[in-house]
This record gives sequence, C-alpha cells and structure tokens, in this order.
Amino acid sequence: MDSSFDGCDVELRELQRLEGHTDRVWSLAWAPPLAGSPPMLASCSGDKSVRIWQKTPSGVWDCKAVLDETHTRTVRSCAWSPSGKMLATASFDATTAIWERVGSDFDCVATLEGHTQDVKMVQWHPSADVLVSVSYDNSIKVWAEDGDSDDWHCIQTLGESCCGHSSTVWALSFNSTGDRMVTCSDDLTLKIWDTSDNPSQTNSGRCGSWKHLCTLSGYHDRTVFSVHWSSTGIIASGAADDAIRLFIENKDGSIDGPSYKLLLKKEKAHNMDVNSVQWNSKEPELLASGERRWDYKDMEIVWNFIMTWSY
Repeated sequence: MDSSFDGCDVELRELQRLEGHTDRVWSLAWAPPLAGSPPMLASCSGDKSVRIWQKTPSGVWDCKAVLDETHTRTVRSCAWSPSGKMLATASFDATTAIWERVGSDFDCVATLEGHTQDVKMVQWHPSADVLVSVSYDNSIKVWAEDGDSDDWHCIQTLGESCCGHSSTVWALSFNSTGDRMVTCSDDLTLKIWDTSDNPSQTNSGRCGSWKHLCTLSGYHDRTVFSVHWSSTGIIASGAADDAIRLFIENKDGSIDGPSYKLLLKKEKAHNMDVNSVQWNSKEPELLASGERRWDYKDMEIVWNFIMTWSY
C-alpha cells in the first residue's frame, strides 16, 4: 500500500486531552465497535486502576467506569477481546486479569500468572482464542484456554534464541488479519512475526508455530515503548525520544522477504516519553497517544491522521 502515499503530506491534529488518572498513563485500548454503542477507550495507569472512556453524543470523551480493586501495582497494559466483551489487563504485580463486560459493569473472571518478572503488555489475537504477553524477562508468551477446565496455559515462548528480543519487550500488536505480529523492545528494534499458523497445534520446530520474519532497526535511538498496527496496515510506534513514527510495508517484491519503511516521524508529539499509541478500529484515521511526565500529570492526546495530496 506504500504507493498510495506517494506525493502526499501527512499530519496529526490534536482533538482532545483526557484527564483523570493520578499517576502515569501507561496504555490505551480502543474497544471493538458494538452495534448501537458509541466509541469506547480503556486506559490504565500507575495508580493501579483502569478507566473506561466513552464518546458522548456531543463528541466529548467522558470517564464511564474505574476498575481499581484487582491489581496491587501499576497496570501496564489493557486489551479488548475481538468481541469487545472481555478486557485483559497486565500489571507489574506479575498477573494478568481478565474482565467480563456486562452492560456497563466489568467483573474480574480470571487471573493469569507465568512470566518471571513484570508483565508489560497483553494482547488478544484478532481471531484465534489466544492471548499474547510480553515481559521484562525479554520473552513473548502465547497463552490459550483449556476448554475443559477454563484454565489458561502457555503454549509457546519466543525468546532471544528464536530471533527474539535481547532486552525488555514492551509491547506487541497484530495486523488486521492476525497473520503477522509486531513487537517492540528496549533493544531499540521492532520485530515482525509470522503468526499465520495455529499456535495450539503441535509443531516440530524448535521455537514453535509462530516465527520471526524481519527486524526494523536503526529508526529509534531510545527505548521503543509502544507499537500498534492499524486496520489499514500502518504501524505506529511511540518511544522515549518523545516522537511518534509511522511505518508501512515495502511492496518492491524483495526476494529476501517482507520489509518495512518509515512513512512519518512526528517530532515532539509529547513533552516526554510516548508510552502508548493506539489506532481506532472503527475510525482508522484516529490515533490516541499517552505520555509519561515527571510530575505525574500525564496526558492523553487523540490525533487525526491526514493525507494531503500534491501533484
């Protein structure tokens, strides 16, 4: 799709700032659109809570719920299931909580444990019934539910020996079809993974069903905290250099396999570290980002992705 951007300028415009958390805002997640329901956004924070935001008929975003009775340390990540009825949250307390959405209420129905250190992020696969988590222990873990017992177990681990990251893995995101995944790390890289095979099936390979495809290096000079793949194929990254970067896949037919190029670098998108970036699945031109501030007065910004054509 890179040819569709030839000869155009791109821009992000701020729409609104959301305030309410009393500590750092670490992650954001757009809820899948439900019939008759306005857009919904979840945010999580160092204040040990998750906030649910919803767009009002007037276009203003209001806080509709606060989930603050499960995690005992910073909530680093939140992710909605494809159906929009479940929300997963990952914490520095080494647990991941699964919440069930019932009307306007949210009930904690399960807790996952397994990483040896802080869980930085958890994400649902877009179509398979699996979760993926990443951690301070440098690994990526794939989890599935046992249909008989309703318990969750780890079915694959992607570490450095499987072309994985060499330092803390901060975030991950799937493309719209779920056959590729991108991860980002303290090692200053993004990695693209082939996730087209069912991870629950037995695989004779040393690393399992999901495999490394390529690494994006040389674009970041500080920690990459967040990454998210839009429904239109654009990868956004947020880093400790206060910038937002957008990447698209090269379509040059390289025999060496897939590769990606930089589309846009938004300098000083925030005043401090960009901790989270999230595209809206219903309105793909909307990108939300969150920053970490030294005074704990964290900010969330909603951007509008604009393409201006020149001939």
